[in-house]
Amino acid sequence: MVGWAMNNAHDMDEIPAHRVVNRNGLLTGKHHFSGSNLMQQLLENEGIEVVNDKIVDFERYFWDPARALK
Repeated sequence: MVGWAMNNAHDMDEIPAHRVVNRNGLLTGKHHFSGSNLMQQLLENEGIEVVNDKIVDFERYFWDPARALK
C-alpha cells in the first residue's frame, strides 16, 4: 500500500522513497528513479547491501508497523 501511495509523491527529494521496497526486500519501485541503479545506490550509501535488486539480510532492516505500536 505504501508503494501505491508513493506514486502520488512527486517531490522525491524530500521523501526517502528509496527505502520503500516490497515485503520481500525487492526493489520493485526502482523504475520511479532516474538512472537504472539510483535506488540501489541510495540504499548502498546508507550501508544497505543490495544483490540482484534485493536487500541482503532484509529481516534486519524490515520495519513492522504492528511491532512499532507495542
